[in-house]
Amino acid sequence: MIRKGMKLYSILFGACPKCHLESMYTVKNPYVLSDTLKINEKCSHCSTKYRMEPSFFYGSMYVSYGVGVAFAVAAFITSFVIFESSILLAFISIVLTLIGFMPIIMRLSRNIWINLFMSYDKVLARKAKNAASNNLNT
Repeated sequence: MIRKGMKLYSILFGACPKCHLESMYTVKNPYVLSDTLKINEKCSHCSTKYRMEPSFFYGSMYVSYGVGVAFAVAAFITSFVIFESSILLAFISIVLTLIGFMPIIMRLSRNIWINLFMSYDKVLARKAKNAASNNLNT
């Protein structure tokens, strides 16, 4: 089970890598193409800056290549090996998969990239959660 506190949680759901209490993205739906890569400046709970330096996320392009290859291999195995389609149909399924999952691949790559440099902090998350609950109580 994937739960808060696991690096995989932050990667899959785009949560703050330090506290996991909110999404890094302004719009949760990656298929709103105009807002796919719009990211908050910092976490409203723990104040973690998501952009550690200008052009920080350029490195995620390298991760994107690997994630895209993984999606392409999955599409190939599904179409060519499991459904025993022709090589042309397998190629078409790879292209359609990469186009269809492009927003998810881009976000997933950014999530992986930022999680290479930041880790979940239990103490910070507890403080942020307590502060958020105190704000709700007042």
